[in-house]
Amino acid sequence: MKHEMLVLNEDRNVTLECYVQKVGGHFSYVPKRPAILILPGGGYEYCSDREGDPVASAYLHAGFQAFVLRYSVGAHKTWPNPLNDFDQAMELIRSRADEWGIYPDKIAVIGFSAGGHLAAAAATMSQNRPNAAILAYPAAGSDIRNCNPTAPDTTAYVDRNTCPCFLFATRTDELVSVDNTIDFMAALSKANISFESHVYAYGPHGVSVCNSSVQAPWDGVCSRVPRWVGDSVEWLKDVLGDFGDGEMTQPRCSRYVTADYESTLSAGCTLGYLLKNAHARELLLPLMNQYTQMMGGFSEELLASVQRVTLRAVLRFARVPDGFIDSLDAQLKKIPNV
Repeated sequence: MKHEMLVLNEDRNVTLECYVQKVGGHFSYVPKRPAILILPGGGYEYCSDREGDPVASAYLHAGFQAFVLRYSVGAHKTWPNPLNDFDQAMELIRSRADEWGIYPDKIAVIGFSAGGHLAAAAATMSQNRPNAAILAYPAAGSDIRNCNPTAPDTTAYVDRNTCPCFLFATRTDELVSVDNTIDFMAALSKANISFESHVYAYGPHGVSVCNSSVQAPWDGVCSRVPRWVGDSVEWLKDVLGDFGDGEMTQPRCSRYVTADYESTLSAGCTLGYLLKNAHARELLLPLMNQYTQMMGGFSEELLASVQRVTLRAVLRFARVPDGFIDSLDAQLKKIPNV
């Protein structure tokens, strides 16, 4: 393994610690690796070592190249200094992807507490967006102003360009309210972005990877909290792909929950979204009238109840044959999604 410490901004003491594993050779089926950029917490006053190297070790074990960014804190925390640090680090990692054996389109960010806020900002407003984001007990909402009054509420910036997210927190966190996680999760849901979330019953703030080397087991922490590490690794496989024979497998989980934001329409779009398109509406209304007779006709009430359900699910519920649905899907895919 290659270990390197790079100085990104000497005046603000910004560094990028790089842990780069070998590819090829004895890893003949691994020509490149996904990567993860780690943002420790510390209330924008310091970068916690507990959320740096121990986290890198966990993802190195899973086969990732790992990078720890110690971003602008203390006297230099004024926004957007930390976000600029993230953008610089991500741009550097992608520019050296060939040298470091990285898939440039499979780079995740993980942040803890204030670092979770920065990871949320990276996912929603950065110039160099990550391909996935893990937010660990993040101060993603207005709570961040308690430690950095210049930092934005990232929840307000969640939109269709946000990457898939994994979130975890504990219900009894007394330092960063679980509402930060819940509100960010609700914003992701509204924006149709894929996510996974775990809110554990109890535990203190700042659990890091939550093994006995970084977290005292007698400190009132739920026994299930350590599972977030393995769950996040498996989730990353779902959204980025897993190691295959010389290339990464296809992701099992798409960026969007439905196909409403894809380049063309399809049966994977929600019914309400499709019926806003004149061409799709012309195609679908006769069909919907035909197959909803058994449910009392094509009433406004029925339409309202399935607005957010995909067309494919609606038609399967109406027992429309799969072959017909596939044919309709092919016709819809000829209609640009504008």
